[in-house]
Amino acid sequence: MARPGAGTRTTPVESTDAALEHLVAADPLLGALVKAHGPLDGEQRRRGRPADAYGSLLRSIVGQQLSTKAARTIYGRLIDLYGGHTPAPEQIVTTDAAELRGVGLSGAKAAYLRSLAEHVIDGELELDRLTELEDDEVVAQLTAVKGLGPWTAHMFLIFHLGRPDVLPVGDLGVRRAVQLAYGMDDLPARPELERIAEPWRPYRSLASLYLWRSLDNEPG
Repeated sequence: MARPGAGTRTTPVESTDAALEHLVAADPLLGALVKAHGPLDGEQRRRGRPADAYGSLLRSIVGQQLSTKAARTIYGRLIDLYGGHTPAPEQIVTTDAAELRGVGLSGAKAAYLRSLAEHVIDGELELDRLTELEDDEVVAQLTAVKGLGPWTAHMFLIFHLGRPDVLPVGDLGVRRAVQLAYGMDDLPARPELERIAEPWRPYRSLASLYLWRSLDNEPG
């Protein structure tokens, strides 16, 4: 049988009473963050991601290794290039790379956007079917696209698909928040973070939101 949360599909990341009570009881240090910040509102759970899967992934690529402000600026320029709308995959593949670089994208990111568009057009990435897949299957589908790594896949699972039990082990904000909350000298490595987060199941996504909130930090 799949562990709790692993096979859950399209379940929103909600700060329900049961989820909050579980986190408080399971881990006193994380529980202190939950008590300090209280229930998270819908906007804090969505983080302003586009409603459509393609737009969400496109924005994730644009925002890689950028501050939130810079990512929003460049994404806005990209959208303006297409009349204020999210460009369709067919539009991306017919846009010259120089035009994409002109809005502030690096050559690599322009190539990543093209890779995403080509995977969608070719049917190798069936965005409409992602809601039917298990978390690890979604990760495998997304990371087959050049430029989409595990971090982006985890962000997609949490913020777009609303999966409840995702631990973004590669996220610097989560690692930094754990370091501070647990009084650690260094950032936790993946095995240590997974060990600490084990009691949070099946609400590791919600726990991550509280960790980000503790830093007043937005991932991506």
